[in-house]
Amino acid sequence: MPTRLRHALLAAGVLLAASVFAPSLSALADDYPNKPITVIVPFPAGGPTDAIIRNVGERMRASLGQPLIVEYVSGASGTVGTTRLFRSPPDGYALICGHFGTFATNGAVYNLPYDLVTGFTPISLLPRNPYLVVVRKDLPANNLREFLAYVKANPGKVNMGHPGVGTGPHLLALQLANLAGSTMNYVPYRGSGPAMVDLVAGQIDLMVDQVQTSSAHVKGGTIKALAIAAPKRSDILPDVPTIDEAGAPGLHMSLWYGFWAPGGTPKPIVQKLQAAVQDALADPDVRGRLTGLGMEIPPREQQTPEALTAQQKADIATWWPVIKAAGIKMQ
Repeated sequence: MPTRLRHALLAAGVLLAASVFAPSLSALADDYPNKPITVIVPFPAGGPTDAIIRNVGERMRASLGQPLIVEYVSGASGTVGTTRLFRSPPDGYALICGHFGTFATNGAVYNLPYDLVTGFTPISLLPRNPYLVVVRKDLPANNLREFLAYVKANPGKVNMGHPGVGTGPHLLALQLANLAGSTMNYVPYRGSGPAMVDLVAGQIDLMVDQVQTSSAHVKGGTIKALAIAAPKRSDILPDVPTIDEAGAPGLHMSLWYGFWAPGGTPKPIVQKLQAAVQDALADPDVRGRLTGLGMEIPPREQQTPEALTAQQKADIATWWPVIKAAGIKMQ
């Protein structure tokens, strides 16, 4: 068969398939949702992502008329759960609450079966949370400068727990070690929750963790906070200095979150989900609970698929070269 004729037949077949499938997509969107929506959390239960789902997801139910059911699918810094979503039908009944690590830095660390930008459908940018540098309560360092001196005096002996190779906490700790002119021992966990348990128990020395999950332990005196990796202090931990004040100027990092659906999810479904997110983040009770956890809520005009993709691309451009220069790679 001549090449030109074969291409013409293929094109005709695509148009025919699209014309047949379009009404079903439209009907699907009109009826959506008519059953519970599964939200994959690619980390263990009890971690910081739970606060997003618990507060935002419950309010989304009021807008959508269906509950959001959480499914914890942890492993390999979130890549196991993200792969699960990638292989799910694009019908709006499977979503993921991912973040900076799962949808930015993982692409430079792992050989992924998907493209982080083109393989998924963005829904909305969600709140972000700055990181805290926290240590076990009996570590002989009471501020960041003393800690850096301690790391320098004990090369390779400080145990730093993190939720995965190449994640934000891991990268920030690498930079702290560089500032100290020394090295640390990096211990990967299946999520920040299990790592925090070991930090409180004194089994590890250091974590870089989100304000929302560390603040209660800091206030309770079970761990110590040395600095917040942000340009301003946290309202819920006002006595903790910024990273700039503590002696590591410019070492800012926060963990942003987002909702994604499988690639190819129809636009009308995405619009319904995005509107439900915006309704949730506009709710005074939801806003109060999230800000009370130290989270920063993006302006309404940034609670969009476009803003989520822009944030994702910006961090890929910033952090992939850093990861590659450090030789971080998992097969």
